[in-house]
Amino acid sequence: MCRHLAYLGPARSPAGPMFDAPHSLLVQSYAPVDMRAGGTVNADGFGLGWIAEDGEPVRYRRPAPLWTDEALPRLAATVRAETFLGAVRSGTPGMPVTEAACAPFAGSGWLFSHNGVVAGWPDSVAGLAEKLPAADLLRLDAPTDSALLWALLRDRLRGGADPVAAVTELVTTVERAAPGSRLNLLLAGHGFVIGTAWTHALSVRSDADSVLVASEPCDDDPGWHPVPDRHLVVGRSDTVDLISIDVPPDADRRQA
Repeated sequence: MCRHLAYLGPARSPAGPMFDAPHSLLVQSYAPVDMRAGGTVNADGFGLGWIAEDGEPVRYRRPAPLWTDEALPRLAATVRAETFLGAVRSGTPGMPVTEAACAPFAGSGWLFSHNGVVAGWPDSVAGLAEKLPAADLLRLDAPTDSALLWALLRDRLRGGADPVAAVTELVTTVERAAPGSRLNLLLAGHGFVIGTAWTHALSVRSDADSVLVASEPCDDDPGWHPVPDRHLVVGRSDTVDLISIDVPPDADRRQA
């Protein structure tokens, strides 16, 4: 599985959690601690995105191991952003290793990442894909489960859905269609960092005015706390909330 992190708070450089911390995302790309039978390294690409002053995302992505890129550490050190998201990828067998398949996915002031896999892809979620506008399907970033999850979530957000409700609904809808999926999601932007822990590790660290959510703690700060499985974490500039995610019973699943 992949590794990712997202930050919200006073403007800072992403270089710290991405490269400088003792267990930075760079270290997690080649020495992850908690992959949970989802691979051994994250060498199939990476990405860093941040929300610029105009409110729109900026991205730097490559389909290669993070440790091979000489430009990004220096670039990250020059960036100051109130919201950023970084990810390293361990591609699912059969899915392409391309720049377009790397998180973060972006649009309308949001950054998105998926750590996990949709069980039974693609047949299990074909019915969900059919509900999207045809133009959205034609514009999928890549033929991957993560890109489809982003398209489904973006469609909900574009329709005016509350971001927390939209992320929760996405997890429960996909779990009903594809039971046993790994659905650790990150959505950052518009004053939110929203993450889900769904059969995979996620931790959160916060202080008076910032929040950092990551697949694995970036350092040994005692402020890190694990997000319980099947929970959603909502970070704002001054609050962090944990919300249980409940999937309807089998009767509802058969009707989905």
